[in-house]
Amino acid sequence: MMEEFYYELTLTPPSAHYPLLFELLSNMTPLAIEERKGSLILRSDEALDDIAWALQAFEQKSGIPLNMVVEKRENEDWITKYQNAIQPIEVASFYVRPEWEPPKEEKIDIIINPALAFGSGHHETTASCLEALDKHLTPKMRLLDVGCGSGILSIASAKLGASVDICDTDPVAVESAIENFRLNTVTYQKSWVGSANQSEESYDFVIANIIADIILMIESDLKARVATNGILTLSGIIEQHISKVKDSFDDFEILEHIKKGEWHTLVLQKC
Repeated sequence: MMEEFYYELTLTPPSAHYPLLFELLSNMTPLAIEERKGSLILRSDEALDDIAWALQAFEQKSGIPLNMVVEKRENEDWITKYQNAIQPIEVASFYVRPEWEPPKEEKIDIIINPALAFGSGHHETTASCLEALDKHLTPKMRLLDVGCGSGILSIASAKLGASVDICDTDPVAVESAIENFRLNTVTYQKSWVGSANQSEESYDFVIANIIADIILMIESDLKARVATNGILTLSGIIEQHISKVKDSFDDFEILEHIKKGEWHTLVLQKC
C-alpha cells in the first residue's frame, strides 16, 4: 500500500560546487538522486532528518551554501512520476532504457529501471564508462565491476561477451544488480557484498565507477586485481581530485582520459 506522505530533500548548490555535492550525496545514501535544473533531489517514504542534519553540518563547516529545502508532501506516486521523467539514452553502441520503452534497432539493449537507482546511464560518469567499455573491452575478457550499483556496466560488459564478477559494499545494490542481470537475460559468474579485497583473482578488465576518496582508499586492492597488460578504468573523479588519482596510479599507462563536465574517467593499462 502506498504511504500517505513522502519526504523530499532538495539541494541547489552553487554551480561550481555541484559535482562535489553530487559526490557527497552519492556517498551518503543509496537513494535515487534526481538531477533537475541545477538541483539535486532525494525522495523517500521515510524522514530524511539524518541526511539533512549531515548536510547542515557540512554547510556550516565548508561555508558552501546548499540552499536546502526539506518538505513532507502528500504522496502522488512520485516513483511513477520519476519513471515518466526518465528518457532512454544512447551511449556509444548501447541503448539504455527502462523496460516500458521499446528497444532501438542496431543498438545493444540495456534495460535499467530508474526507480532502482544506483546508475541509469544518464550521469556523465556512467556514460564515460560505457564509452570506455565499448572501445577497450573485447569478448572473453574477465571483468570485475567494483561498486557495481545497478549493474549497468557489468551488464554492458556481459553483452559485449565478457565474463563478469560484481561486488558492492551495499547489499541492496548487489540485489539490484542481480535483478537487472535477470531482466537483461545475461549472466554473471560471481557476486559478493564487499570490495575488491575479497577476491584473489586476476582480471583482464577492472572497472570502478565510485568516488575518488574510495578509489584512493582501495588503490592497492584495485591494482592487485588487474592482470599484467590488463585494463583498469576509474571513474567518479571530480576536477579537484584528478591529479591525486593520476599520481597514485602512475605505475599504470594512461590509455584514455575522458572528461564530461566536471567528471573525469581514466582508462589505464597495467604494464
